Amino acid sequence: MMLPKEYRTISNLSGPLMMVDKIEDVSYDELAEIRLGSGERRRGRVLEISENKALVQVYEGSTGIDVNTTQIRFLGDVLKLPVSKDMLGRIFNGRGDPIDGGAPIIPDAYLDVNGNPMNPYSRDYPSEFIQTGISTIDGMNPLVRGQKLPIFSGAGLPANQLAAQIAKQAKVLGEGENFAVVFAAMGITYKEAAFFMKEFEESGALERVVFFLNLADDPTIERIATPRCALTAAEFLAYTHNLHVLVILNEMKNYCDALREISTAREEIPGHRGYTGYMYTDLATNYKRAV
Repeated sequence: MMLPKEYRTISNLSGPLMMVDKIEDVSYDELAEIRLGSGERRRGRVLEISENKALVQVYEGSTGIDVNTTQIRFLGDVLKLPVSKDMLGRIFNGRGDPIDGGAPIIPDAYLDVNGNPMNPYSRDYPSEFIQTGISTIDGMNPLVRGQKLPIFSGAGLPANQLAAQIAKQAKVLGEGENFAVVFAAMGITYKEAAFFMKEFEESGALERVVFFLNLADDPTIERIATPRCALTAAEFLAYTHNLHVLVILNEMKNYCDALREISTAREEIPGHRGYTGYMYTDLATNYKRAV
């Protein structure tokens, strides 16, 4: 078996992005390992391929990288999430690594996080009521299994409290323990993260929750990976273990801001308010996977 080829041909750094020249047999979305002169190792992902050049986004950022001493090798694989039913009750970062101090997950499988959206026509007709315990939702705009429910909020409104309450109280009537929640928090502050963890632990809801946590100071590329990891975990629990799964993505504005930041670093033509034009199709892909 041939070892991955190492390159010392980094030609440009811009924020979390690096350009690598004179590449061979490198694919879009392929993972990369970056070794700094100090011996530190970082991970990256290929965003673009153009002739013999690759644009790589560094998960941990490019701070401290010296183009003259840094080596990069492409691993021939995409980002995959180790999945297991033991993920219930655990807290992960946006890349799917445990951050709660518990033992590593012993995976049943490694799943590609870049899943395709389901064709809505192939789904069963949605008819099973998910009770959130919030009267204005359950009575006027009920959440139904197989559908999505966007919740819009504004500055100063208790959006986090509402999200936490839904995660704690939601259930499919008559299913009992056959229900799980996958909660993905993107770009939130330490205070907000502490609030969610306290709410889940004190209520006992954490036992049925898979919690993906991406903080505001975590890498931007990790924020983009967070909902994909969450939806991959949800699909595994639903299709492999036959659980009813509610996915909560909080909050999508931070995800859109991450897309805008990456788009700006790539010098793409901006759209409305500087957001990238493909943001809407990207959001649609995530939402279709969620239902």
